Amino acid sequence: MAHAHQDHAHGHDDHAHGNHDHAQGHHHHAHGRRRHDRAFAVGIALNLGFVALESVFGVLSHSMALLADAGHNLSDVLALALAWGASVLGRREPSQRFTYGLGSSTILAALLNAMLLMLVVGGIALEAIQRLLNPVPVATMMVIWVALCGIAVNGATALFFLRDREHDLNVRGAYLHMAADALVSLGVMLAGVGMLYSGWTWLDPAMSLVIAMVIVGGTWGLLRDSVNLALHAVPARIDTELIRGYFSALDGVAAIHDLHIWGMSTTETALTVHLVMPDGHPSDRFFAQVSRELRERYAVGHATIQVETGDELHPCPLAPDHVV
Repeated sequence: MAHAHQDHAHGHDDHAHGNHDHAQGHHHHAHGRRRHDRAFAVGIALNLGFVALESVFGVLSHSMALLADAGHNLSDVLALALAWGASVLGRREPSQRFTYGLGSSTILAALLNAMLLMLVVGGIALEAIQRLLNPVPVATMMVIWVALCGIAVNGATALFFLRDREHDLNVRGAYLHMAADALVSLGVMLAGVGMLYSGWTWLDPAMSLVIAMVIVGGTWGLLRDSVNLALHAVPARIDTELIRGYFSALDGVAAIHDLHIWGMSTTETALTVHLVMPDGHPSDRFFAQVSRELRERYAVGHATIQVETGDELHPCPLAPDHVV
């Protein structure tokens, strides 16, 4: 009896510890979200202002490059708005219809963001090829100054998203958009300086093509990861075999099957698994500990575990690996 009481006290302590961890995680999430909201709001405001500036000076300097870049920046404002909207939707409480909440909208936004970037790159490359075939005289000093503003605006916005880009695919999409823009502006400025001193008008479109290739290189990873998440692939940062080994090594577990791991959003991971435990249900304390270890060691925050005793008369229909 005393032993059971001790277990109960331990369980109570585990529960309190788990609550403390959860509270800490919740505080971190809330702080990260506030920071993202501020970054998105400032980024959208700065870029809208810059689009207006580029449009006016593009007309005044007869620079197709600046006008094309203004269109490119406008697509970035849309991309930032899309990412911010998904981030807000992801915080909505679960409902009767959307029992997981709307967190997966962040995956769709990251996917749309990557596709938008690829479309923009295609537009830049097409424009650059046309300009190489038909060079146009440009007011280079005006182009250089506006491009410098672009480096400052886009570089500053990219820095807002720098810290969290590794943990959130949606934030990485926003970061890549702004970093790509800063790169485009840098290319426009360097081409402007080159044209000023050499008079070579082909420098501008040639630089645009180089930038287009760099952007494709950066965007490819985002596109691949967001497509994978949209198809319920195991998130890249998670090692399935490591988790399989963890479950197999648990006390009382004879076998495991039907293990599935997928992204509920760009930051949250879910898991389901069947554990064959011949001695039956191990206790709530066992599940509380497993859930905490999955969260802390493997970044899996939403685990659903089914226990079976391995009765041969009633085998689990989902036991074979090829059955979904």
